[in-house]
Amino acid sequence: MFTFAWPYVFFLLPLIWIVQRYLPGKQTNNDAMLRVPVIARIQALDHASAAVVLPDNLKQLAALCAWILLLAACANPQWLGEPLSIRQDGRNIMLAVDLSPSMAIPDLQRGNNIINRLQSVKAVAAGFIDKRQGDKLGLILFGSKAYLQTPLTFDRQTVRSMLEDATLGLAGNQTAIGDALGLAVKKFTSENIKSRVLILLTDGGNNTGVIDPMEAAELARQNNIKIYTVGIGASQLEVSNPFGTQVINPSADLDETLLKNIASKTNGQYFRAEDQAALANILESINKLEPVSSDSKTARPITALFYWPLAAALFFFTVVIFLNLNVKLRR
Repeated sequence: MFTFAWPYVFFLLPLIWIVQRYLPGKQTNNDAMLRVPVIARIQALDHASAAVVLPDNLKQLAALCAWILLLAACANPQWLGEPLSIRQDGRNIMLAVDLSPSMAIPDLQRGNNIINRLQSVKAVAAGFIDKRQGDKLGLILFGSKAYLQTPLTFDRQTVRSMLEDATLGLAGNQTAIGDALGLAVKKFTSENIKSRVLILLTDGGNNTGVIDPMEAAELARQNNIKIYTVGIGASQLEVSNPFGTQVINPSADLDETLLKNIASKTNGQYFRAEDQAALANILESINKLEPVSSDSKTARPITALFYWPLAAALFFFTVVIFLNLNVKLRR
């Protein structure tokens, strides 16, 4: 849709006729003309010349066009695009992913295949990230230490890429759950945001770090941060040894009590993922518990067009100048 931002500028359109009508023109000295009769003859010859009259008419027309186009440029012509819906208040979600070596254990089933825990987290979390359109997402990777890999951002593709590039052992060989929680609290409270959600995905228990996990959970509660904890790993796994096949519990190090307490302290929930389907269902449940905000406002993209009439006005001004010079040369 085409429109002018300031259409009232066109009220200045008659100004050119007002100036032409009431501005004092060149004064002629009649007495001098009487004393020098030759001037009268020159004027007669001048008015008889059609070569001069024609440029004068063109000059007036060009000046009029230049004035109209200049006003059109000042009125700020614009092209309004189709209305777009923009979310006003989405959620702020941080993912904290464990990168300790135990995440390499291949005990999660995906179809007919068995994949390791980190591969399963990457595959399922990617789908969760894609569904959070309009939310700010961030990524924390932790092991012996916790690192902010991606600050809160609307750029979901960047969060996905950073998670996909994460490698086992990148943050050390132990599990500092408390440090991961503390880092999330610090980053959430550094921004003036309302909705704060942390999703912690781990397969172990806190065995290193500076901050006690429950102290960090209390800080999270005080700052209105809801924490969903997800314990990853199968409860049974068949392994071969020289004496045959043995069934073991690969998740013996998983501290479910700690994860339940963290979630309960912050009004969140604890989930257990023993295969990829269960992990996918868990993230889908969290997706429903924390629905994407529907509050939105409408905006229309604006394309400025003032430079077109402005360029045309400059062209007609150039024509006026050229015709002025042409008339002077003829005379």
